[in-house]
Amino acid sequence: MADVMTMPSLEETTVEQAFTDLENEITLTEKASSEVRKIMEQNKIPETYGLRVGVKGGGCSGLSYSLGFDSEARENDKIIMKDGIRIFVDPKSLFYLSGTQLDFTDGLNGRGFVFNNPNASKTCGCGSSFGA
Repeated sequence: MADVMTMPSLEETTVEQAFTDLENEITLTEKASSEVRKIMEQNKIPETYGLRVGVKGGGCSGLSYSLGFDSEARENDKIIMKDGIRIFVDPKSLFYLSGTQLDFTDGLNGRGFVFNNPNASKTCGCGSSFGA
């Protein structure tokens, strides 16, 4: 007889469990991690700071990505450690960023961070905004 795995009911699934599942899906490539460290070093940003990754309304496709450094997490932020880098994500952004890979490119088409987001149903030509 095969084992049957039952899914927890909605009442049994906590917000914390949902965020734990999502946090494991945000990744940084080696190039992105290296570039974040380089920027922190060049700008004398303390290692105690975190990389804030977020989503905000606006942009040609409806939502745009935001990226910056914060000295500390805000209330309700999820703190994710990836490659020794602290990442701060607010709950709303975490929802849209599930499965996202942050990369860095310095190719012929430009230099900068790239969000590879499987939740984006449409993107603009510049790659800095998306629709879900």
